[in-house]
Amino acid sequence: MTTYFVTRHAGAKEWATLQGIDCDVCVAHLDPVLVQQGDVVIGTLPINLVAIVCEQGGRYLHLSLELPLCARGKELSAKDLALYGAKLQEFVVTRG
Repeated sequence: MTTYFVTRHAGAKEWATLQGIDCDVCVAHLDPVLVQQGDVVIGTLPINLVAIVCEQGGRYLHLSLELPLCARGKELSAKDLALYGAKLQEFVVTRG
């Protein structure tokens, strides 16, 4: 089982470390066909990629935030992520 953390943001990496989240692989982009049964993918992936992760037998944990409009498009620190209520939420996605 491999745990992937998909992010290009230093603040998100630091936040995960501070939360004790242990990741085997940290990447800026994930090719979802690499995901195998039992793997865990953490990030903020587009829904179509989440569906592929789930189809491959992986689990998807979304890095969710309550982000105000004024903070969108800005590089966030680990402290900012905590301030905006960062948490991991599992989603299971199927294509219709």
